[in-house]
Amino acid sequence: MGIISRMLHRYKGGDIFFVFLIAAWFLLQSSCATLDTSKKTPEPALEPVSKKPEPAIVEEKPITPLVFRSEDYVVKVLQDGDNLPVLAKRFLGDEKRAWVIEDANEDIAFEKDQVIVIPLKQENKGGLSLDGYQAVPVLVYHRFAETCESSLCTPISVFDQQMRYLKENGYRVISLGMLLDFLEYRQAVPKRSVVITIDDGYKSAYDIAYPILKGYGFSATLFIYTDFVGGGRIAINWDQLREMKSEGFEVGSHTLSHCDLAKKKEGEDDQAYVARIKKELLVSKQIIDKKLGQDTTYLAFPYGTYNQRVLRICDQAGYKVGFSVKRGGNPFFADPLALKRDQVLKRDIHSFIAMLETFHELSLR
Repeated sequence: MGIISRMLHRYKGGDIFFVFLIAAWFLLQSSCATLDTSKKTPEPALEPVSKKPEPAIVEEKPITPLVFRSEDYVVKVLQDGDNLPVLAKRFLGDEKRAWVIEDANEDIAFEKDQVIVIPLKQENKGGLSLDGYQAVPVLVYHRFAETCESSLCTPISVFDQQMRYLKENGYRVISLGMLLDFLEYRQAVPKRSVVITIDDGYKSAYDIAYPILKGYGFSATLFIYTDFVGGGRIAINWDQLREMKSEGFEVGSHTLSHCDLAKKKEGEDDQAYVARIKKELLVSKQIIDKKLGQDTTYLAFPYGTYNQRVLRICDQAGYKVGFSVKRGGNPFFADPLALKRDQVLKRDIHSFIAMLETFHELSLR
């Protein structure tokens, strides 16, 4: 029986208390009916957070490698893989002409995205300007050793210091072939050009100078007198000369016996004198040509001396370049058979630097 039935049953018994009890029970049920503990008061809804629009991604346009091209110039943006020899081969046809690009872009770092200018045509072949003209210094060495007593001998440490100075200060060692093109107004040469020559034919040119020069990326021209080659332990031999030649070094004549071409010997008449000069110049050339398979056209006069008769015979023999030991550089208008050279006799670096003047100031305004 339910609670209400029991309460009513008691009410039938006349107990007024139960009337109040039933009324109280209904009131309690009524109040409980309005209180639902199983349901929580809903939380107020959160307003959605407005999101800011993300910035649009702008794609960078690729840099055009070739900006401009004409018959005279190329303007280019450097890309990965671009270097001076590669660019020289592509635009100038010869990787050895990388110096043309470097000279045209002085004080510019050759790195990716850098804009450079590449001249396509030869300009200013003689190195002339309103302030003066270009000159090419030619250095001459003789022999090398760890320690030296003679001024004609250069210590190893001194020679290395001098070559390092050339490398670190932007000098370019050029061949006599390039120098001849400059002298004949066919080709320009780098602004800081220098020529290195080594006289006589001592073996130390092979043992000492050769590896040092190669280490700096330089070459040289060896002027040998043929009677001395292969003549003993201090003399260079033909196999060593062939090896050096295969590495880009050049070989010229220093005559047959290293005699003074400008002086007659005691008791020598004019005819004998001329015959001796011809032999010294022609036979030495023939020997070198045969031994090295070349046409020898470069000559260094023993003791740096010559006269007009000697120069005429040189020309007749087929020599195109002749060197004295008169100090100074060589402009394009110098006589190719009477060029100047500086003997490297002093060992301090300041004396060496003084020989490297590549521009002769002279107002042409």
